[in-house]
Amino acid sequence: MKVLSSLVLGLVMALASPVAAQERSGPLRIEITQGVIEPVPIAVAPFLAENTAASDFARQITAVVASDLVGTGLFRDVPKNAYISQVSDFNGAVAYPDWKAINVEALVTGAVTLTSDNRLVVKFRLFDIFTGAPLGEGLQFAGGTDSWRRVAHKVADQVYGRITGETGYFDSRVVYVEETGPKNARAKRLAIMDYDGANIQYLTDASSIVLAPRFSPTGDRVLFTSYESGFPQIYELAVGTVTKRALQVDAAAMTFAPRYAPNGQTVLYSRSEGGNTDIYRLDLASGQRARLTSAPSIETAPSFSPDGSQIVFESDRSGNQQLYVMPAGGGEAKRISFGQGRYGTPVWSPRGDFIAFTKQNAGRFHIGVMRTDGSNERLLTASFLDEGPTWAPNGRVLMFTRESAGAAGEPALFSVDISGRNLKRLAMPTAASDPAWSPLLP
Repeated sequence: MKVLSSLVLGLVMALASPVAAQERSGPLRIEITQGVIEPVPIAVAPFLAENTAASDFARQITAVVASDLVGTGLFRDVPKNAYISQVSDFNGAVAYPDWKAINVEALVTGAVTLTSDNRLVVKFRLFDIFTGAPLGEGLQFAGGTDSWRRVAHKVADQVYGRITGETGYFDSRVVYVEETGPKNARAKRLAIMDYDGANIQYLTDASSIVLAPRFSPTGDRVLFTSYESGFPQIYELAVGTVTKRALQVDAAAMTFAPRYAPNGQTVLYSRSEGGNTDIYRLDLASGQRARLTSAPSIETAPSFSPDGSQIVFESDRSGNQQLYVMPAGGGEAKRISFGQGRYGTPVWSPRGDFIAFTKQNAGRFHIGVMRTDGSNERLLTASFLDEGPTWAPNGRVLMFTRESAGAAGEPALFSVDISGRNLKRLAMPTAASDPAWSPLLP
C-alpha cells in the first residue's frame, strides 16, 4: 500500500469512448477521443469504518467519491442492491465472478480510520473486474477531519486518472461572483467553493460591485475588478488571509479584465480612456507597465497561452467583435475567428490545445472551443445567454454563466465537457456568475 499523507495529488476529464470490457484483452481504460455514449459501470463499494468513530466519515467519503465519478458522465455507479458480494474486509480477496455477473467493470474499495489525535486515514484500492487484477497500487491519504471532502476528491481523482489515463480535476476550487437581490439592483460579492459547489466561503462583502475574478497559477491569489472607488479598478486578493490591495496601475482611468501570466508575476489587463481600450502588461514586483496594443478600437479580455509566449484577446478592429492572437510582448495580431456572429471572452486551455470563447449569433449565445489557429470550431451550448467560460485544470471541462430570460431571470453556473456532452447546472443556494477554476490544490 503506497502512502500519500497530508493531501497531495492530481486532475483531468475529457471526451471519451468507453472500450467494451467484454471484448478487450488488456486492462480497463477509457480513451479520451470521442463523446461518451455509454457510461462505464463501476461499483463504489461502501468504504469500511475501521473504528466506530469513523462510521459517518466512511459513509460521506463513499458518497462524494461516487458523486465525483458519476458527475463526469463517464461512469455509472451500479446500485448497491444489485451486489452479489459485499466488501467486508479491505484486505480480503475480491470475488471477481460475482462482480462480473452484474456487469461491473471497475470496483473501488476503501477503508477509513479516525485516529486518537483526530486524524483521518483513508485507503482505497481499484480493481479491473474483467482482467481479475488490481488497477494500480492501493493508496492511503491522511488529513484532519475538516478535510474529509478533499480526501474523497483525491480518491476520485486517482480512480479517474487510472481509468482515463489522465489526471483528475475534483480536488480544485472555483471563485465566482455571488448575486443576490432583484435583477435591476443585485448585490455582488466574491465567493469561493469546491468545484462541486460545496464549502462556500466569502472573500468580499457586497458594498461594491465586483466582476471577473481570476486565480493565480498557484491558486493562492485572485485578481478581480471592483467599483469600490466609483469606477472599475483592479484588485488582488490573498485567498488564505482574505486581504486585498488595489493594483495602482492608473487611478485616472478605468482598468478591468485582469489575468495572470503563467509565471504569476505578470498581469494583463485592459485600460480604457477617451472611448479607446487597449491591453497592458503589469509587472507586479516593479510596478512597471507596458502597452501591448495601440489601435482606435476596443481590445480586451486577454489570456496567455500556457507557455506564456502568446496572448489571445477580443477586438472590434475588424468592425465587430472577433478573436486575435499576438506575441506576449505585443506586436502584429492575427485574427483567428471567422464564423458568423461575434466572439468574446477567449480563454486558452491549460493543455494549450484549444481556446474557449463566448459567441453571439442570430439572437443566441454559445460557449464554444476552437483550435489555437481558429480551426475546428465547435459550439458546445446554446441559450438565451451563455458567457464567460473557464477551464478545469485538466483542460477537458468548462464552467460558465447561464442567465435565464425574463424579469425573474438570474445567472447560474453550468459545466459541460468539450464534446458538448454532460451539460449540467451546479446546485447552489444563490444566483452566481463569472466563475474561474483554480489549478489543482497543492
